[in-house]
Amino acid sequence: MGKNKPYIRFHLRIFWSVTAFFVLLTMTFMLFQYSREKQYKIELLNIRLIERNNTIYRAMRDGYSLDPIVNETPYRTTILDLSGNVRFDSEAKTTNNLENHSNRKEIQTALKDGTGYDVRRKSQTTGEIYFYSANRYEDCIIRSALPYSSYLKISLDADLQFIQIAIVLLVVLGIVFYTVMKHLGESIARLNEFALKAEQDEIIEYPSRLPNNELGDISHHIIKIYNRLMNMKKDLLKEKQQVIAQEEEKNAIKQQLTQNIAHELKTPVSSIQGYLETIINNKDLSREILDDFIQKSYVQSARLAALLHDIAKLTRIDEAPHLIQKEHVDISELIKQVISDVSLQLNEKNITIVNKTANSVLGCYGNLSLLYSIFRNLFDNSIAYAGCDIRIEIELYRENEQMYYFSYSDTGVGIDEKHLTRIFERFYRVDKGRSRKVGGTGLGLAVVKHAVLFHNGEITAKSGDEGGLTFLFSIKKN
Repeated sequence: MGKNKPYIRFHLRIFWSVTAFFVLLTMTFMLFQYSREKQYKIELLNIRLIERNNTIYRAMRDGYSLDPIVNETPYRTTILDLSGNVRFDSEAKTTNNLENHSNRKEIQTALKDGTGYDVRRKSQTTGEIYFYSANRYEDCIIRSALPYSSYLKISLDADLQFIQIAIVLLVVLGIVFYTVMKHLGESIARLNEFALKAEQDEIIEYPSRLPNNELGDISHHIIKIYNRLMNMKKDLLKEKQQVIAQEEEKNAIKQQLTQNIAHELKTPVSSIQGYLETIINNKDLSREILDDFIQKSYVQSARLAALLHDIAKLTRIDEAPHLIQKEHVDISELIKQVISDVSLQLNEKNITIVNKTANSVLGCYGNLSLLYSIFRNLFDNSIAYAGCDIRIEIELYRENEQMYYFSYSDTGVGIDEKHLTRIFERFYRVDKGRSRKVGGTGLGLAVVKHAVLFHNGEITAKSGDEGGLTFLFSIKKN
């Protein structure tokens, strides 16, 4: 239905349709009742006249005088033979000039059925209108008649009181029904208001004007469900915006990461390429210079391999953590293994190790390679940047049923507080020139963080109480 197209309101359509039905039904009933009651009164009058005819016949049969009966006013009495010829008429002085009555309705019916009547017919003898009732007997027909006066007309008319009562009841019911329909219309109007607001995607307050009935309850539930859906829609839209923002952030990070990877790869590749080009283009290089260039190319290739290894490890943690296998690992033995693997570098820089986990059994269900990377990269970071003549301490400072809590600290040079929140970012360098000089990939602490997260733990860094740097991290046991 168009917005501007006129229409009859729904509750009015119901009201007029039902009202028209009840009016038609009432009128049909009244007409039927009127006809039925009128017929009933006619039959009562006919019975009374038949009884009078029987009285006259008995008087004739028994030889009694008919004068008291036939002269009774306002009745008219006619006696006919079975052929319809008039033998006596109380309103005629003589019957010689009276025509045959066999064609009269009440006479024909009496001859056929024994009794007959005619409600209203003008008499050809007197010119008056009568109600006729005739009876057929063995040797004659007796007919009684009453003038169709206003009194007789009133007595034969149906009682209109029931019609008046029916009309009053119809009016009362109409008023009550209209009131009910009016309340229904108001309820529908409230729902229409709700629909208009819903079209505008508005949150709808519960109106106080809702009716206190089933329709009001339905309206209340509809509004409640609608508001719930609107809130869900807003939450989904907010989540969608957050996902979009996260995707944009991820894309930006990936783009930056790609640029960083390209830059980090470019440095060792360029160095290797430069050394090799020098060797190829200068056939007369001394053995000492040649060995130096080859040694530098090897260092750069080792750095390139370490960088690719760390990138592959981070990519695997990010994109396919479910494919990383787990096994039972003793972290205490793992730490001993790491210390053994870096012992040469530790001795070169005169670094002292205090391993307070050496005599413990620290069972864990995790990935051996990633757990190894956590401790190896922390040691490599200290060896590369903390300096010489320092102390490194590893301690299990707390544990519960689910987690191990480790502390790794060194007494080295440390870093400024402003860098602490960013040292776990990929390719973030506190001192870029110094980091490249010592051959770091810029991914070591990023690998540590992601390996800890893979094992459902957390990691933070802070400046140590005696200087240097302290890492606090947790690893889930199972």
